[in-house]
Amino acid sequence: MATITKREIVSDLSDQTGLTQSDVSLIIESFIELVSKRLSEGNDVTFRTFGTFEVRVAKAKIGRNPNKPDAQVLIPDRCVVRFKPGRELKACVAALAPEKLE
Repeated sequence: MATITKREIVSDLSDQTGLTQSDVSLIIESFIELVSKRLSEGNDVTFRTFGTFEVRVAKAKIGRNPNKPDAQVLIPDRCVVRFKPGRELKACVAALAPEKLE
């Protein structure tokens, strides 16, 4: 499987909508900025049928420096983004043949 870049998505959306690539790129950048802002405010962002981006707290834990395995480092609580796929996205991925990923 290949990695799809933002550039490829811009190109595909431009072809589908008839908008210029610069317009599509501006829309996508604005969209990413808006979603990031909402998440940084602690809000969840939901796209029905696609999924939900949730802000959660990752609990504190003890980590180790690979160069000094005897030394323990406390990693404090921190906020992380979790993605919970929607029903339709799960169904699309479940229909994918495992052989295609190899």
